[in-house]
Amino acid sequence: MSTLLMATARTGLKIDWARMPTYNTLMSVAAGAGLLLVVALGFRLLKGQSVVPDSWALAFGTLGLILFATGLHMTLTWPLAGQGFPFDNIIFGEPALAFGTLLLAAAFFLWKRGTSLEGPAGRQRTVAVLTGPVSLFVLGMGLACFAIAAAGWKYTLFAAPPEEPISGEFADYPLLEASFISALYVLVGLGAILFPAVLRRRGGPVAWIVGVCWTIGGLAFLLFGALNYFTHIGLIVNTM
Repeated sequence: MSTLLMATARTGLKIDWARMPTYNTLMSVAAGAGLLLVVALGFRLLKGQSVVPDSWALAFGTLGLILFATGLHMTLTWPLAGQGFPFDNIIFGEPALAFGTLLLAAAFFLWKRGTSLEGPAGRQRTVAVLTGPVSLFVLGMGLACFAIAAAGWKYTLFAAPPEEPISGEFADYPLLEASFISALYVLVGLGAILFPAVLRRRGGPVAWIVGVCWTIGGLAFLLFGALNYFTHIGLIVNTM
């Protein structure tokens, strides 16, 4: 939410929800779960633990489909939020589309050729070779996450209006929620930027840093998205 929305809220915020579809709740939960599962699979691969490819293909495919569909719609429908929030298309839609596409690609590989990861011998090299080229895109999206975080801090884009339950209690401190969401993008972005180094070194301290960043970011996105099912419903009820 923007400072413009907060200013409007002081006079009694009303939103035409027919012109403002909102589903970053589902996107946040799916993105958080996806990050956690990527870390979990990476841990199993690095530690030489057994992997059942079909189970991971189902998980990545499910989350990837959600993020791809919602992210694509938000990215191509400009602006999706027709009441002053076109930046949501960039902040939420494009990263969700990118992550969803990567998860779908991983699901397809695990479904078709996942047997190559069932045994511990040589699978780290296999993963490094196969994901090496696409790691450049991951790095680029990591830089994009840094840019989104910077914009969030500068323009306090994530501040909630007073009409939103829980988050709205901090409406007088717009930088607080802006800092929280921006910090999550920094964590995800840092992990993405370091991802190519993990592939080159096939583990080590860098892998641990990436795992910590994506675990904290994944948990936060998942829990915050789940919480927003209540706060966004409350916002809709309070602004109809």
